[in-house]
Amino acid sequence: MNKSELIAAVAERCGISKANAAKNLEAVLGVIADNVCEGDNEVTIPDFGRFFVKSVPERQGMNPLTKEKMVIPAHDKVVFKPSANLSIYSRKHNK
Repeated sequence: MNKSELIAAVAERCGISKANAAKNLEAVLGVIADNVCEGDNEVTIPDFGRFFVKSVPERQGMNPLTKEKMVIPAHDKVVFKPSANLSIYSRKHNK
């Protein structure tokens, strides 16, 4: 599912226009991104999951074209860990 399909699904499920669904989706994603990147680095949504920042240590890698060894620097990445109860949000599961 891409972003426009997600907007269409939200609009249909909520009975609102695609424009309103897009505006609301942008707001929710913006708040999540702001908090994960600049806030306390974690957003937890009960029964859905958790977005958080994970530090990845420096490691040895290889350029696939030249086979030259290289160092991949340490960095942070955003991770999503789904809740064990994620299925409660599924319409198919709730019918």
